[in-house]
Amino acid sequence: MSALFRILRTTPTRVLSLCLLTATVWAAPVKPQLQITSYLISADLDPSANRLSATADVTFTALEELSTPTFELNNGLQITKVTDAQGHPLESERLTNNSTVRFTLATPLRKGTSTTYHFEYSGTLKGAETSPVEGIKLASVEDPISILLYAGRWFPMTGLFTNRFTAEMHIRVPSDERVVGSGSGVAAAKSLPGNRTEHTFKWSKPGFPGTIIAGKFLEPITAGNMRVYVTEKHKDHAHDFASLGEREYLFLSGTFGQPESTRMNLVELPDDAVSAAWAPEIAAIAGNRIAARNEQRLLSNTLAHQWWGSQVSPATMNDAWITNGMSRYSELMYLEDSSGKNAFQSAITDVSAGALAYDTEPLTTIGRLDPFSPQFQSMTLEKGAMVFHMLRWEMGDDVFTKFLRAILSQYTDKSVRTSNVQALAEKESNLQLEPFFAQWLDGTGAPAFADKYSVFRLGDNKGFRTIGAITQDLDLFRMPIELRIETDGKTEIRRVDISGSDSQYSIETFGRPRRISIDPDNWLLKSTPDLAVRVAVLRGQEQVAQGDLTAALIEYQKALDANKNSSLAAYRIGEIFFMQRNYQSAANSFRDALRGDGDPKWVEVWSHIELGRIFDVTGQRDRAVNEYRLAVQTNDNTQGAVNEARASMQKPYKREQTEN
Repeated sequence: MSALFRILRTTPTRVLSLCLLTATVWAAPVKPQLQITSYLISADLDPSANRLSATADVTFTALEELSTPTFELNNGLQITKVTDAQGHPLESERLTNNSTVRFTLATPLRKGTSTTYHFEYSGTLKGAETSPVEGIKLASVEDPISILLYAGRWFPMTGLFTNRFTAEMHIRVPSDERVVGSGSGVAAAKSLPGNRTEHTFKWSKPGFPGTIIAGKFLEPITAGNMRVYVTEKHKDHAHDFASLGEREYLFLSGTFGQPESTRMNLVELPDDAVSAAWAPEIAAIAGNRIAARNEQRLLSNTLAHQWWGSQVSPATMNDAWITNGMSRYSELMYLEDSSGKNAFQSAITDVSAGALAYDTEPLTTIGRLDPFSPQFQSMTLEKGAMVFHMLRWEMGDDVFTKFLRAILSQYTDKSVRTSNVQALAEKESNLQLEPFFAQWLDGTGAPAFADKYSVFRLGDNKGFRTIGAITQDLDLFRMPIELRIETDGKTEIRRVDISGSDSQYSIETFGRPRRISIDPDNWLLKSTPDLAVRVAVLRGQEQVAQGDLTAALIEYQKALDANKNSSLAAYRIGEIFFMQRNYQSAANSFRDALRGDGDPKWVEVWSHIELGRIFDVTGQRDRAVNEYRLAVQTNDNTQGAVNEARASMQKPYKREQTEN
């Protein structure tokens, strides 16, 4: 899946993905007992009955003397039979609180012993009722789309996103369905009695080929090496989706090198499942995101997992920042290439807020947290991305790209550790990066910079000397930083080294300095008043996602306390009042957003749209159309805003009765 799934924070509508919700139970990670190396799976999908029936031959190696091997398995699946390599039956114990199955062996397996267990199991998979992550559909056999995602534990497994394996799968579905998996093309689809078809997939490289998506997909549309699978509902958007995927894939391939497979399947997911998922040769996006045509960043992030997650993977959850962080940063790199520096800078600000939202646990010990918790997601995705962003600043673009390619080439089909990344970073850059990794990986917090300086005129018309000191609150901090000196003449850029809480500098310029900016291009993760607002808003969004609107309002009020003119905070408060059908208060908040500081820019267009919706649901159509017209006039199509406004001008907004 989207490598432990991801949040996009730049758009006005929250992307609900797996990272927003916590699993029902999460035990602190322990040393793995076994390593699964291969699967042979045969599965029947019956969408009419929401039923999966399967057998799985699981080959594994004991990493220590093993008396109680334990496997994860979706609670909706019941084991009917398990035998060992000699065909002897094994008794299993189901632990529903953490979706596992445990065996007690009469004779323990010796360390280093490899063996194969044969599982036979079946059950009903519908919606999110038995999901290992509460409230999120990860494994479901339904019409028109069935999803068996790796994280849905639809086969016996262990070591989520860390245990690499090979797999051969034989999947049987109704004949009117197409099936997408990893390693297609090994055999033609085989017709079976009863209007059923068998599809075979084989992935022979150690990885995560554990996702199957089946459905009533149309004939796939191709664009380059892309094959796009959508249902009739979204066929009108398939060509644009394919073209976008091809552009992003070409950029990522040009940056990181060719992935392990040149075959790529873009697949529609059900609207009520996760927003995105990945597997080798697969990038899957929710149908409503495809239809809204706002999937650019989501898709680039998901495609990036062909390199960061599939080709290389974290050795432990403490190393998840590597692949999660680079999938996020790949998304930003494509944004920079396709939309320019301003869009990139705006996204970096959002990612910085996410990095600071829960920065209380070092990245190198974060594996003790629930991998689906907001804190784990925020830290590994957002702070992980900022770590790579800062490494790029330290190294320079060319060396940074060389460094990334070195990780991918040296650890292809392998897991990678933080220490491996540091060693390669130092080798490729010829920099001593121990202080960098100590600060950003082993530590927490971010510096808050301040600058004091005096300007002196030099004799003989030689210009001016500025003597100053940069202060910050982290005593052990050590890193170069960029200063932008705006003078009466041209603007000067200088790079100075910061070490400790007080660092002196001396700069000579021809023109008289008028203003000095610290890190103007946001290369460093730092604490600022603006980010304090965004962090509070972000925490409020997390509370909304978990259904606690009261707690969300408290966080949004903290943002307004930090900046009473915050358009973003006012907009989010308006969203909550709208959800509660408190339309007058919602309208007041959206107007406050329009009168505020205008940051971020998209608040303007979406505030007009929300005001239009309020007027529509309160029977004031003329006023609604006027707001939609004002939205169109902004020419800001963030998340399809202009398209939405034009559609609402033609047809009044109606609130669904099921909304709360």
